[in-house]
Amino acid sequence: MADPVMPRLRTETLSAMYGSFAGVKDVSLSFAANQVHALIGPSGCGKSTFLRALNRLHEVIEGAWVSGHVLLDGADIYAPGVSVTQLRRKIGMVFQKPTPFPTKSIYDNVAAGLMLDGRRKRAELDTVVERALQRAALWDEVKDRLHTSAMALSGGQQQRLCIARSVAPEPEVILFDEPTASLDPMGTQRIEELVFELKQEFTIVIVTHNMQQAARVSDTTSFFYLGKMIEHGPTRQIFTAPAIEQTEAYITGRFG
Repeated sequence: MADPVMPRLRTETLSAMYGSFAGVKDVSLSFAANQVHALIGPSGCGKSTFLRALNRLHEVIEGAWVSGHVLLDGADIYAPGVSVTQLRRKIGMVFQKPTPFPTKSIYDNVAAGLMLDGRRKRAELDTVVERALQRAALWDEVKDRLHTSAMALSGGQQQRLCIARSVAPEPEVILFDEPTASLDPMGTQRIEELVFELKQEFTIVIVTHNMQQAARVSDTTSFFYLGKMIEHGPTRQIFTAPAIEQTEAYITGRFG
């Protein structure tokens, strides 16, 4: 386990460009363990680009690049010899739209990441899949149909299935990129409650355009604008007494 004084995840002068998305420049941030960290700001200001750089997802896009450092428990994830596959087991990601594997069952969706390093005993898989689905508050709803198609689930259930798939390999960090943007209010509430519960075990970084959601679920908030990190601090302080006028203008709806 990381030294409690050391941030679980830290960026040092991180700059990135991800395809046609807005880039970010010289972002230095620290994310403590067992907290929820919200990234807010108008569309096209680099939040998702920054998020993807935290687990090297930009590398699947031609022409994308990153400079600077991302440190997980003090070790640079961009150092030579770091396995991207193993890294993404430590830093999982949940996307805006639910992304279950369409040809796989509910069970196989959750187990997918566990099979990357070789076959496992069925009893071991059963235990991990059940625990992951329980953590995602989905077990009671699917325990009698684990081997049916994941595509038969509702949108909110599919998103919780993707969360179960992310937590199954026991990551240290989970990245959420607007995880409730395509969900109805009930589905949104379930995900928010789940995020609050999951921070007891994981460090969470979440991009959201919903100011009320950021205020409800996060411990710290970072405001991004035009590719720069403008202000970072405890969520209560950011939303009630921001230090930067630009942050206050965004929070109060004067732009964005």
